[in-house]
Amino acid sequence: MERSVTTTELRRTARGSISARRALSRYLSLSENNPLYGWLYLLPYTVVFAVFLVYPIIQGLWVSFTQWDLVNPPIFIGIGNYRALLSDDLFIKSLGNTLIFAAMNAPLIVLVPLGLAILVNRPVLGRTIFRSAFTAPIMISVSSVGLLWGWFLNPVFGIVNAYAQALGLPPQNWLAEPGWAMLAVVITTLWWSTGWNLVLYLAGLQEIPEHLYEAARIDGAGEWALFRHITLPGLRPTTLFVSVTSVIGSLRVFGQVYVLTGGGPYDSTRTVVQHIYQNGFEYFKMGYASAVAWVLFVIILAFVLIEFRVMKGRVDQ
Repeated sequence: MERSVTTTELRRTARGSISARRALSRYLSLSENNPLYGWLYLLPYTVVFAVFLVYPIIQGLWVSFTQWDLVNPPIFIGIGNYRALLSDDLFIKSLGNTLIFAAMNAPLIVLVPLGLAILVNRPVLGRTIFRSAFTAPIMISVSSVGLLWGWFLNPVFGIVNAYAQALGLPPQNWLAEPGWAMLAVVITTLWWSTGWNLVLYLAGLQEIPEHLYEAARIDGAGEWALFRHITLPGLRPTTLFVSVTSVIGSLRVFGQVYVLTGGGPYDSTRTVVQHIYQNGFEYFKMGYASAVAWVLFVIILAFVLIEFRVMKGRVDQ
């Protein structure tokens, strides 16, 4: 025998139906109270991010397991490309050059901008001019930087050798000797990228309260004590960001090397990104180039995670 539906149950069912309709209308509305309202602002960027970044990354990972010449359909070969890396002497040399460049360049583009930021942050005459002079190079394209420094380092009419001779130093063929070519690339990169980190450090210095310096001076602290106990701790978050981005940029170096030396002489300045470019777009070995790119990604990720752990521990202290 079927149980009769009571009036109370009918009311509960009706209230539940009304609540469900209200919830649905709230989600479908475009009012600011809608939980999905904020996602509407993120939707355009999310679509662009997914189409132009996430999808190419996934596609590149797939391509790294194939043999593809950009013309014929890709052929799946498993980890064949990654095995080939172990016997590729040119890749190993390129990786070694990249690590040497990063070891030389990354500390310089952290420490030099820090010192310059402290100097130009002082209330001295003409500091605006100095700030502009140090930050102007970041607005120059990498190709222009390469051409400009190619003239500076020219062994015949270059300004660097002219100043060296004025100081009584022997001129050098900077871009044609393996011992000097990498140093020339480091100097060029330092000149070009110092301004950006300088701006970041200047912003970090502005965030340190001035009353800390005043209190320390009253207690008799000198300049070194102020720098060590106030400036450096106050700049730890900025230093973390600058250090991480500097390591990433150093391991991804390509443009200035390609314009200045083309990877020479004798592949002494050849980098991993140049190896990727030549294999992919000159030799049309896109699968192999993708494998090299993913190996570089893993190396960069490992360096960044290690550096982030070390620097983050200091920031939290």
